[in-house]
Amino acid sequence: MFNKLLGKFSKDLGIDLGTKNTLVYTADKGIVIQEPSVVAVNTRTEEILAVGEEAQKMVGKTPGHIEAIKPLIDGVISDFEVTEKMLKYFIDKVHSESFTLIPRPRVVIGIPLDVTEVEKKAVEDAAKSAGARQVFLIEESMAAAVGARLPVAEPTANMIVDIGGGTTEIAVISLGGVVTWKSLRQAGNELDNNIIQYIREEFNILIGEQVAEDIKVKIGSATSLKEAIEMEVRGRDLINGLPRAVKINDSQVREAMAKTINLIIDNIKITLETTPPELVSDIYEYGIVLAGGGAMLRGLDKEIAQATKIPVRVADDPLTCVVRGTGILLEDHELLEKVLSPGPEGF
Repeated sequence: MFNKLLGKFSKDLGIDLGTKNTLVYTADKGIVIQEPSVVAVNTRTEEILAVGEEAQKMVGKTPGHIEAIKPLIDGVISDFEVTEKMLKYFIDKVHSESFTLIPRPRVVIGIPLDVTEVEKKAVEDAAKSAGARQVFLIEESMAAAVGARLPVAEPTANMIVDIGGGTTEIAVISLGGVVTWKSLRQAGNELDNNIIQYIREEFNILIGEQVAEDIKVKIGSATSLKEAIEMEVRGRDLINGLPRAVKINDSQVREAMAKTINLIIDNIKITLETTPPELVSDIYEYGIVLAGGGAMLRGLDKEIAQATKIPVRVADDPLTCVVRGTGILLEDHELLEKVLSPGPEGF
């Protein structure tokens, strides 16, 4: 009863709890938080020093007693307590401008397709411990499809490829459910690791994750570009331990990422092979939609289209598709009931 009373003064939230970024949506303001899923902790006192953007700045730069923790690995909670504190921080931040003393919102959270019941329970418990009064779990690919405004409740096939930080979710959706799917642990982070490994092997230089991501964003591509682009990369020389800078071009970055990109394309083909013929016919007509941060990689849509012979398009603002989908579901109770992932509490 007390929770329901507090709930009247709370803002219901849609949350995309990602490996790399956490996004929060409210009905009245849209996306209000878009910050890295990083928490800086003082290991001596267990005190939370920073969350999100401020904590991200500390990655790789902390003294011994401060740890910058990424509490989610491959879209799954790896550190329950830190995830709970991070969620509480974001929930409180959303309500900081209102007069709610103890926020008790309803929360819709996106989860990967291949999570276990234990992992689902961990997400639900973390959200409730952080202040949520009711938690609804939605498969991320379903939330992304809803956010991309695909007709998920219709008897037609909607194929969505959601390339996040930790996972790539490939799903064929029809009548409010996932018909066939593949979930890979290779996504944006793996592409960063490919670049780190390549520069280490080719140039004997060690670079960090943030530098690798910067390279991917600035000059990374899945297909050949009309004009070659290059950038200077600074790192530590593995032979003498001193700082060194080298030039790297788009062709080299493409070569570094090729294995992971080909793996994603191969799994899209496998998913199509296991899809019922009637739905494959729809996919050929309506095409494949790309979502998630990885969808913004130059030329990835063309590479997939060439390999599958199916039209491919990138969703509008692919990075926010999942959180926008959770926001739409917050306001559409009927659709939420249709697409709820089995396991969480109902209305």
